[in-house]
Amino acid sequence: MFKPECLPILIGSLPLSDHKEAVRTFLSMTPDIPLWPQLPQLPREGMIRQFLSGFPGLIDENNRYWIDTAVDSFEEEMTSFYSDYMQIEENPIYLEKSRFKLDDDTAAGFSALTDNIKNQPFSFVTLKGQITGPITTGIGVKDQDNRSIIYDDNLRDMLIKLLTLKGRWQVNELKKYTGRNPPIIFIDEPGMVSFGSSAFMGISRETVSDSVAEVINGIQNEGGLAGVHICANGDWGPVLSSKADIVSFDSYFYFDNFILFKEQLINYLSRGGILAWGIVPTSDPLIIAQTDSDMLFEKWQHQLKQISTLGFPEKQIMEQTFIAPSCGTGSLPPEIALKVIRLTVEVAQKAQKLLRNSTDKLEKNRPKP
Repeated sequence: MFKPECLPILIGSLPLSDHKEAVRTFLSMTPDIPLWPQLPQLPREGMIRQFLSGFPGLIDENNRYWIDTAVDSFEEEMTSFYSDYMQIEENPIYLEKSRFKLDDDTAAGFSALTDNIKNQPFSFVTLKGQITGPITTGIGVKDQDNRSIIYDDNLRDMLIKLLTLKGRWQVNELKKYTGRNPPIIFIDEPGMVSFGSSAFMGISRETVSDSVAEVINGIQNEGGLAGVHICANGDWGPVLSSKADIVSFDSYFYFDNFILFKEQLINYLSRGGILAWGIVPTSDPLIIAQTDSDMLFEKWQHQLKQISTLGFPEKQIMEQTFIAPSCGTGSLPPEIALKVIRLTVEVAQKAQKLLRNSTDKLEKNRPKP
């Protein structure tokens, strides 16, 4: 079983416009788990648009996009979509060059990463990719009548399959470079805790859970670790009760609510689930500017002790821990974004030292045979 042992892990977005520069930033600052960068300054790399290519009826004009089900070709496009999907289900070899691959027109960071590492000696623990989740995407994408496509059963089904296969495609590509450790794919899905709010009226808890579960299963069945990244706050029950390998949450602002879901959290950790603690804030540049790694490490230690009261040794929790920023940094000034990454690495180093000391102390106190 993969144990991160307090390694730092990042969320994909950066406030840059050059993919090679972004890859160099990730490789130099987080060499253990590099990831491909998402650059939302580029219009086609926005959180929602980035993973829509290949969807039937997609119209993209003047930096606006929508799904037009009224065009004459839509039925034919939908038939072609399911034909491609079934072909891959019957023979996965067709996935590599299918409509479900990531292309440079919307995700040039992926090839920028793989081009950089393909001729380098293997020196990292694993690699990370990401997709936007089906709930967040389904709410954000509209049809020609300005209705979110998640409310249409057919469109929602195609969206889930599109995102699942884009996740699977990343696993297959990244496995070429990760050796024995599985690649990590984060499903960026703040909508998973937000159902019941006004933006999610008419979407049931079951729809939320089932939609994300299909994407998780696809990533895992392909040989990857599936993480769910949530920078929002709300009902943590569904994600902790899911089969996700990693739950990434904003522990800086929302830990007090997160730990209220005790039963689900206990079950999640008991089965080996990994927590990616978003202890480094990203939403307020002023807070970021005024904080340092010592303050964040102390805050994280306090949270660690609280979770240990649920019946887990701190050492076990640390073995099942990533240290992360609470969200991506794409909307921040570049210098603040770099500080977020530095803080993440520094807190992770302090946490790793704490884990080593805990391990050494345990070994020292172990009875001699």
